[in-house]
Amino acid sequence: MAGIEYEIVKELGILSESSRGWTKELNLVRWGGREAKYDIRDWAPDHEKMGKGVTLSKDELDKLIALAEAAELF
Repeated sequence: MAGIEYEIVKELGILSESSRGWTKELNLVRWGGREAKYDIRDWAPDHEKMGKGVTLSKDELDKLIALAEAAELF
């Protein structure tokens, strides 16, 4: 995306894929040179374009997992 500096530090996994070939992924991403965070968003096949997403710190991801477990989502 123009004007947004990012680096995918580690590709953790694909959650789903659309008919257009875009994938919803969980990755560890460094935005604007800051500390890498966990990121869930849609990506074009070449990772040059992206959709809106959610970025979480390690603590936020841990809390999300705990909430999902408490709600017996898995």
